Amino acid sequence: MKLKFTYFLTVFFTLTTASVLAQSKVGTSSYKNAVGLRIDFGRGATGFGPNFKHKFSTTASIDAAILFFEGDIVGLGADYEYNAAVAGAPGLQWYAGIGPQFLFRNETTDIGVRPVGGLDYKIPGAPLNFSFDWRPLFLFSPHTDAEAGRFGLSLRAAF
Repeated sequence: MKLKFTYFLTVFFTLTTASVLAQSKVGTSSYKNAVGLRIDFGRGATGFGPNFKHKFSTTASIDAAILFFEGDIVGLGADYEYNAAVAGAPGLQWYAGIGPQFLFRNETTDIGVRPVGGLDYKIPGAPLNFSFDWRPLFLFSPHTDAEAGRFGLSLRAAF
């Protein structure tokens, strides 16, 4: 019950913050920052947590899952991504990247790397951004493991 309440507060805080920040740039089809919620799903447990994306330029961005909750695991990670527009589709971009991941469990901390590839869509004229990606995970220390069947879905407010 306590864990469900923590999840609820995380989602509520993230969405409230996103809606307040999104008021600044309604009407553009691109964005510099986006904040919201990411759901990580696939083989195994489903996790979620707050998500932040910052674009340094039209082709470079960082996508951070500030804290991520999945069962008894708390994760922290960020991906550096290359972005490119999809011709003929306003607001749609594809991206590919890679980044470090840290998974905190009861008595261990797993360190790994996560390549990522997917699609990012900013609704033209609205402060909403969606992304869907494939997010395999490779762990190196202290356990060695690979998880290919992981996907991410993000809903963010863009500003």
